[in-house]
Amino acid sequence: MNEWEWQLLEAKTPVQAVRVQGGEVSVGNRVRLLPKEGGDVLDIALAGKIARVESIEQDYEGGFHVCVVVDDDPGSDLGLARQPGHRFFFAPDEVATLPEDHTVTSSAPRILIAGIGNIFLGDDAFGSEVVRRLASRTLPSDVRVVDFGIRGFDLAYALLDGPETTILVDACPRGDPPGTLYALEPDVRSAEFDPGPGSVETHAMNPVSVLRLARSMGGVLRRVVLVGCEPASFGPDEGRMGLSADVEAALKPAVELVESMVKKILGGEPLGSATTSSIRRLPWQQQ
Repeated sequence: MNEWEWQLLEAKTPVQAVRVQGGEVSVGNRVRLLPKEGGDVLDIALAGKIARVESIEQDYEGGFHVCVVVDDDPGSDLGLARQPGHRFFFAPDEVATLPEDHTVTSSAPRILIAGIGNIFLGDDAFGSEVVRRLASRTLPSDVRVVDFGIRGFDLAYALLDGPETTILVDACPRGDPPGTLYALEPDVRSAEFDPGPGSVETHAMNPVSVLRLARSMGGVLRRVVLVGCEPASFGPDEGRMGLSADVEAALKPAVELVESMVKKILGGEPLGSATTSSIRRLPWQQQ
């Protein structure tokens, strides 16, 4: 829905409550987002997310629209200021109430799982697809899952919250067969991640650039692990959507890999030993 359509909706008297999946919600309630398959690609990327209802609008044909701001959106304050890109409209049947015992915490997560990728560049969507699946699974309450896409500045900002461990999920070419999964742990305390003159790019989504940006903003980087997948193609031309067969087949193992990492980290189990000065290959690397 574009900004002009939003303005038309907001010109009408807002509705205080509406029936959704599981019951009724009002402004201020938190809900789970369940966008329909085949809908807007940005809405689909929010599947499983928890959001706060900012308003309920009724269009000129009598249909209802639930306007939400996603809980883990680093730009949620902009959403409250009516800025596009941080407010989303869903039909009532795409929204579900939360269980009564569901709690929402605002403290920094122990583990941040960050999806990285451009959904319009073929296999570059790997990271976004993995975290979209993780968002619909049951994870511990101190684990936060966010699809940052190409929003490098937002990811750097999230790192300022100080998660104990950040798991970056991305498609990274290393010369292996397409679909190969690997896990690398860089030494973020090394000089490689120090921001130098001209090295900080506020709109970049290269993991190293984002970590440098976070450090330049005063962030204290802790543990960072990269879960990567060898892509088959990023194109061939910009605008091609959809994963290759090899990378598509790697999604389920990647989700299980990240879940295994979360369990080990929270359980205090070691992930691997150093084999090079700045990069550690973890024992579950696929060959």
